[in-house]
Amino acid sequence: MKTDSIFYRLFQEFPDIFFELIGNSPETATGYQFSSVEVKQTAFRIDGVFLPETGERPIYFVEVQFQADAKIYSRLFTEIHLYLRQNQPENDWLAVVIYPTSSIDTAKTTHYRESFTSGRVTRIYLDELGETASLPLGIATIKLIIENDAIPVARELITRTSQEIDSVQQQQQLLQIIETILVYKFPSMNIEEIQEMFGLSDLKQTRVYQQAFAEGEHKGRQEGEHKGRQEGRQEGERRGKLLAVPAMLAAGLTVEQIAQALGLTVDEIRQATQQPPQ
Repeated sequence: MKTDSIFYRLFQEFPDIFFELIGNSPETATGYQFSSVEVKQTAFRIDGVFLPETGERPIYFVEVQFQADAKIYSRLFTEIHLYLRQNQPENDWLAVVIYPTSSIDTAKTTHYRESFTSGRVTRIYLDELGETASLPLGIATIKLIIENDAIPVARELITRTSQEIDSVQQQQQLLQIIETILVYKFPSMNIEEIQEMFGLSDLKQTRVYQQAFAEGEHKGRQEGEHKGRQEGRQEGERRGKLLAVPAMLAAGLTVEQIAQALGLTVDEIRQATQQPPQ
């Protein structure tokens, strides 16, 4: 499972989940920008960094580690200190390492024990978070990644999403992430089988697709009014389809399959994948 990309999407779209995960108020997220940071002139990339908008709050460095790595801490501290040297921030800093289980955490901490003892670096083991049903929705979604009995858990999360999130857009975003996790957890099943199993409609009928299609059609009609109503409708339909491409890629479909399903050319799909995410 591509856990790094899933966690990146979660924290980018729902930054409050991270702060809830480390025991802070979810409202803390309003003062931060989340991104992946490359340390220049090296081969290092920090999985995620929460950069505060003011100098009073700390920087949070986030590392997701789902495989045993004896060099994880030497690499992490090197990345952090190179970042500090290159950017010279005035803010203090903290680091969080997320593991599926403590058995993966095999690296020695001898040279960095003061950082662990002081709480500058926190380790989170997903299997120790408690029962999924008792966890906040965002944290429960993270734990779905490691659930062995994922079917009932995923169904409960889908129900909770519609009940606990008021924003339709955020509902759609979280449902898309849940679907992506399920695609990785059930690699032998196609997207239609997964959506049928979990009570979700066909991909073109999902809320994510429908919203993307509707928004694209609306924008296309506005921009194409001077070309005539028919041309505007066609342009809106094309834009709606292109906006649905990221969700279909996340579901595991190939460029060729997406082009065939949407009635577009392979070049159009490839062009859409090269555009920055909205």
